Amino acid sequence: MNRRDFLKTTLMTTGALMLAPALPAAVPAGKAAARRVRLGIDVVAAENFARLRGERVGLVTNQAGVDGNGESTITVLHGRGRRAGVNLVALFGPEHGIYGDVPAEKIVANQRDERLGTGLPVFSLYGGTRRPTPDMLRGITKMVIDLQDVGARSYTFVSCMRLVMEACFEAGIPVLVLDRPNPLGGLKADGPMLDRKWQSYVGMYPVPYVHGLTIGELARAALGENWLTLSPEARSRARLEVASMIGWRRSMLWRDTGLKWIPTSPYISSPDAAEGYAMTGLGCCIGNFSHTFTASRRPLRLVRPFRFLGYAGKDEKEVADAVNGFRVSGLRGVPAVLEGEKAAKSRGALLVIEDWRKLRPTELSFHMMRQCCVWEKSNPFAASRGNERELFLKHLGDEKFFDALCREGARIDVKAWCSRWEARALEFRRSVADYRLYA
Repeated sequence: MNRRDFLKTTLMTTGALMLAPALPAAVPAGKAAARRVRLGIDVVAAENFARLRGERVGLVTNQAGVDGNGESTITVLHGRGRRAGVNLVALFGPEHGIYGDVPAEKIVANQRDERLGTGLPVFSLYGGTRRPTPDMLRGITKMVIDLQDVGARSYTFVSCMRLVMEACFEAGIPVLVLDRPNPLGGLKADGPMLDRKWQSYVGMYPVPYVHGLTIGELARAALGENWLTLSPEARSRARLEVASMIGWRRSMLWRDTGLKWIPTSPYISSPDAAEGYAMTGLGCCIGNFSHTFTASRRPLRLVRPFRFLGYAGKDEKEVADAVNGFRVSGLRGVPAVLEGEKAAKSRGALLVIEDWRKLRPTELSFHMMRQCCVWEKSNPFAASRGNERELFLKHLGDEKFFDALCREGARIDVKAWCSRWEARALEFRRSVADYRLYA
């Protein structure tokens, strides 16, 4: 069965295909904020929760799962939803927990929600298991996912979504994804594709590092393109529904949506950080580059996360000159000195996006990798071993580039590799066109 047949016979017959609502006319950049985007949760609430009425609902979310007014989706469903006949029975938290305050990679424990006053059980999907167990799913008749993604493959919330979808479909539980904007917009697919050999929790989909899809569109592609691991029986009865946004267009960055940014995790404190995550995250996995200055540790206070580039032993002019020497279209490095506690200073470059339309977000990271080979005594990638090497490859996803980087070091032609990835990303955009919900 080809993809179009699959879309017609599976998504539509199960009620899973939610057509995108009529969108407003294009709004010039800078004026879009005057017309706030209506999120998936806003649309469901405006329908008086008809999609969830009479259901025993599980909800996968965290502190960034809010409606357009900033109210938590948890309290929306537990309050207004309950009065409309929705029975919210369990909460599920991704990495960092439902309150978003657990540091990266730290185990999150099961608990009960006391902060929001619901008293509901909270099952951790970043603890003893990352896939909901049958006991966790017992009694649930519909699972709702409301997570704010950042548009980069290695951000673990979309991996959480995949494992939840697989567990629910195997158990015969339909899934409703409440859609949210991609803060990087929907026009860019960029960086290397993930080789399935390196599939892991920091990369569970065969997509470019920057995929250009909303979380709802990614869910649709995952089911329609058979990226999910499902038994034949589960696949035949899988029911996926996406509550589409109203007013979002692919050309929009977060600042165009009229929505307030809620930090999705401790380091992604702003839309600027989300953009920077795609630009610098890969480039700081190995070597002496850093992407954030920590001004204080009690409490943790980060300055320009993912947008302040430093390098051990190099001053601000050297780092900025290197960034500008990379000649990344649409990007400029500005020398800066940031101050922290006890007169501590960090010297580096602030990353200024001058033209997002021209920028290939991931390109900077690959120039950073090459620059590490210039500035360090030996090639740190060739010297990497064990868990460090494996984790880097899981994030990167392209073993051929890694092998070339190990062999060639400072001689590697970054621009040529980026051009190859750009061609493959264009093919990817065409391959997932049927799953897009927005123009």
